[in-house]
Parts: sequence; C-alpha cells; structure tokens
Amino acid sequence: MHTCDTLVRADWIVTQNDTRDVIQDGAVAIQGGVIAAVGPFADISANWSAPETIDLGPSLLLPGLVNAHTHAPMTLMRGLADDLPLMQWLTDHIFPVEQKLTPELVRLSALLGCCEMLRTGTTCFYDMYLMEEAVADAVRETGMRARIGEVIFSFPTPAYADENAAFDVVRRMHAASADTPRIRTAVMPHALYTTSPQLLTRAHELAQELDIPLHIHLAETETETAQSLEKFGKRPVAYLDSLGLLTPTTLAAHCVDLTDDEVATLARTGAHVAHNPESNMKLASGIARVRDMQAAGVSLGLGTDGACSNNNLDMFAEMASCAMLQKVATLDPTAAPAQQVLDMATRGGAACLQWEEIGSIAPGKAADLTALDLDQPGLMPIYNPISHAVYAAGGGDVRFTMVDGHVLYRDGAFLTVDYPALCAEVRDAAEWIRKQTGAEAANK
Repeated sequence: MHTCDTLVRADWIVTQNDTRDVIQDGAVAIQGGVIAAVGPFADISANWSAPETIDLGPSLLLPGLVNAHTHAPMTLMRGLADDLPLMQWLTDHIFPVEQKLTPELVRLSALLGCCEMLRTGTTCFYDMYLMEEAVADAVRETGMRARIGEVIFSFPTPAYADENAAFDVVRRMHAASADTPRIRTAVMPHALYTTSPQLLTRAHELAQELDIPLHIHLAETETETAQSLEKFGKRPVAYLDSLGLLTPTTLAAHCVDLTDDEVATLARTGAHVAHNPESNMKLASGIARVRDMQAAGVSLGLGTDGACSNNNLDMFAEMASCAMLQKVATLDPTAAPAQQVLDMATRGGAACLQWEEIGSIAPGKAADLTALDLDQPGLMPIYNPISHAVYAAGGGDVRFTMVDGHVLYRDGAFLTVDYPALCAEVRDAAEWIRKQTGAEAANK
C-alpha cells in the first residue's frame, strides 16, 4: 500500500494523457502537488491510502484548463466600450484609461480575473498587461499558476518612462519569480503597430538571454496587415519572421489574417498560436484558419483575450465557440472536433506556455484539476464526456478547481480569497473608472 496526500474520486475522468484515456468511476492519487497515479477507483483505493479523500461523486474531472492568451486585469473594464472596431476600441477607450491605472487597481482587477478563471475551470493562464508585478501578487494570493510579462510599448506607460525602463521591469519580474514555481515569465512586446524594429529585436535578444518565451499579438486584423505593408513593406508574419522572432518559444496571439504561405511559415518556425475566437468575433477581426493551421502542424492553444473584448474569461464557452465557428466558416461539421478543441484548451495551452508539467492527468504531472457537476440539468444525461466538456458545459457548471494539489474553489466557495471583500473593492474601483471616462452619462 502506497501513501499519498489526497485521493480525488469522480464518476468520470478525462485524462487528456497521451492515449486520451477516459476512466469511468476513477480516482487520482496526489502527493506533494504532483499526480502519483490515476485509474479506476477500485484499483487506486486498493493501492493508495491518504488522510483526505475528496469524493466528487457525479462529476466529470478534467485537467485544469489553460488560458493561452489573456489580459486578466482588464476585468475592471468589462463592458466599458463595446461594439467598436479594434483600433478605435483600443486608442479611443482602452489606452486612455490604462494610462491612469495604478498597481493597486491592477492587483484588484487581476484578483477578480483569477477568481473568474478559477470559478470556470482555468488553473493556468498566459497574461500580458501593464504593471504585471501586481498581477504576480494576485497569482500568489489566489494560488493559481501563470506565465506573466510586462507589455512593452514604444511609448511610456504608468509602469515605465521609456524602453530601457520597460526592459528593466522585465528583468526585475524574472528575478522575482524565482521564489514562486507557479509563476513564470516571458518577454511581451505588444504588437508590430505599437513597437519598432529595434524594440522587437531587443525583446528577442532578451528572451534568448533569460531563456524565456516571447509573446506578441500578430496578424490580428486586415488593418494591421495594411499598416505593416505600408510601414515595413511586408505582411506581419513575414516581417516578424525576417526579424528572427518566430521560433519554437514564440507565442503569437490571434493570427487571423493569414495566407497559405504564412500558415506554412508558422509551421516551419515552430511558433505557437493562441486562438481567441470570441474576442475575434466581437471585434469583427475575422475567423482564424484553425483547420488549416492544424493540418499544417502549427501548435495551437486557446485563449479568451481580455474581459472587455470577450466579455468573459470562461474557457468552456471559448471551446464551444471555437468548435462551432470553424464548422460554420468551413461549412464542414467535422471541422474542429471536440477532442481537438479540448486538446487546444489543455495540452495545447501547456505547449503554448512552455509548461510541460500541466495539461493532462497523468503520473508526474502537476495536480491541476477541475470538475464539472454532472447533476446540473444541462449536463444530463452523459454519453460522451468529451462532447459534454466542449459542447454542453459552461463555466457555471464547474464545482471544483485545484492547483498544485490545493483546492482553490469548491461548490461556490473561494478558499484563498475573501470574495465578498473583493466584490466591495471592485465596486469602488468601478466608480473611479466611471469618473475617468464619463461612463455615467453613457449608462443613463
């Protein structure tokens, strides 16, 4: 008989392991935040004992979902400016508010974003934003897992006065993350249209020096492509490739406006792509060529983008949108099948984050888990758990979320955050936002 810290039992376990095993009446043995064993409950309970057994009963246990591209602190601006083109939305509404943000406001809104992700089954996220040191504080407080990076622009922000200071922030964050294994960093130039060739080259060199990934928005709209052609004489993917920034440690967000050659370039370079279907739809950016990228061998993850261009951080909703958007775009009901989409939200996200310990339920993997409540009317009956996870479930059906072997959310309760106090602070912060933007008039 082996001993472990915790046993978790559920009616169904979707392991997402290499053979995509699905186990009915299964259990997971957890020791030191790591999965020690997974299998039928009868076998696990016969071979493993633990001081704590969490019996989730009629639940569907999954690896924690991985949000491959988001801006967690933008929860504070959810619904602030809707139904606008990307560039107008950014320059007229979002950037002006962001210039007035403080570290405390960023921490507060990141806490809210973390709670929303935990509530909807996400255990790890790739975050790009301003004052990311405050986001790191929120990640530490909630117990989540994240790869974070200060967004780098060619212009000043509340976090830095110039480009040199921006790169100093990145170095400082990277050094500070060494004390928290759940937090990793990346170099994050915002986009081609908000940086310069010199900044992009310098960002690539810093990522290589620190041996961390690089994350950037890329080929998000036809407008971006037109700007790139006018300014650089090349389309975005070709331009970034000419600078040497497309590598196996690069994550490009969106990649909507692509040619066949550009799809081939992404595959050849080994760059990863974070697909954000709901944000792309809401901003009318277009439909990413997911089927073509997958056929070419491009590594794909799934992300929500920020909460004011989505307007939620629900990865279950994102999976359904991803699958159905590809079907209608290709007029092929077999496009983006459920298993492939679930792979994007778990194993694919882990690859995008360069975090091999997550993304599946298998021995040696991190004990990052989430569970759906199968007693919910929208999840009954169950025939195919993969189909349920992608097409039937919503984030509101999540009843359990664990990171690193610690339960962070269960049956309506956040176990590491004073959620009522957080709500009160968020309401106060929203009043500040209204005063900054004149939103009172817009809401009357």
